[in-house]
Amino acid sequence: MAAFETITTAIDDGIFTLTLNRPDRMNAFTSLMRDEMCQALDLADANDAVRAVIITGAGKAFCAGADLREGPGTFDYATHGSAEGASSPLRADGTVDWEHENVRDSGGRLTLRMFNARKPLIGAINGAAVGIGATMLLPMDFRLASHSARFGFVFARRGIVPEAASSWFLPRLVGIEQALDWCYSGRVFGVDEALEGGLLRSKHAAEDLLPAARALANELTLESAPVSIALTRQMMWRMMGASSPMDAHRLDSRLVWARGGMDDAREGVASFLEKRAAVYPDSVSADLPHFAPWMDDPTY
Repeated sequence: MAAFETITTAIDDGIFTLTLNRPDRMNAFTSLMRDEMCQALDLADANDAVRAVIITGAGKAFCAGADLREGPGTFDYATHGSAEGASSPLRADGTVDWEHENVRDSGGRLTLRMFNARKPLIGAINGAAVGIGATMLLPMDFRLASHSARFGFVFARRGIVPEAASSWFLPRLVGIEQALDWCYSGRVFGVDEALEGGLLRSKHAAEDLLPAARALANELTLESAPVSIALTRQMMWRMMGASSPMDAHRLDSRLVWARGGMDDAREGVASFLEKRAAVYPDSVSADLPHFAPWMDDPTY
């Protein structure tokens, strides 16, 4: 496995565990952590031995939000420079090139990468998940939490606005009224409210959290074709923003046609008729159909 500074990774029995690993800073988010999480997801997607990804935190927190060591100017990128390096979106006359890559929100770069993941993403939220610690949960397919977990979409209390594409993700997960309640107030709330509000699938004692996440990962993936799971994930997430069911029909039709002629479909039918476990030959790394424009990403 690759060596990282802000996260750790491990693969065990087909489950890739990504652990945010800055426990002395309550796993506070940095641009390096973002880059390393994206790199880890690249590794998981490219490894056909990986069936699912669990994301959790080291120590007592999941992620306490952005690292605020810059103080009051933390979010003033024009003053202390771009988070992405020397290239600046500020023009010589002082105006901002809003289409410049370095205007892009750091958290959004991560959540868009998570949106494109080819393996199921399961959050095992072991403690505080605040700010980007909360919004990075939204592109995960399932979120499980310990009894001690706390959540907060605290942006209005920091004088900023929701980030990480959460204005797209959050209302789709919990409804617009609940999303506005949490984001307007910026209050920190507990696991019971998160569960009742639709943010979580389940809550667990601390010692049971990771075993429950692993059990769910196995339940979801052990008997299903990996390529079918990868495509299903993309179909479901991408069609949440479709303007008509005809968009879904167009993509469904192409993918059903494509998959029907692949080896997985023959194996799936044969194993069912022969009453045996299937051994799917197609791989996510080599055999994933792609249909434009439905599976393409728009540019910034």
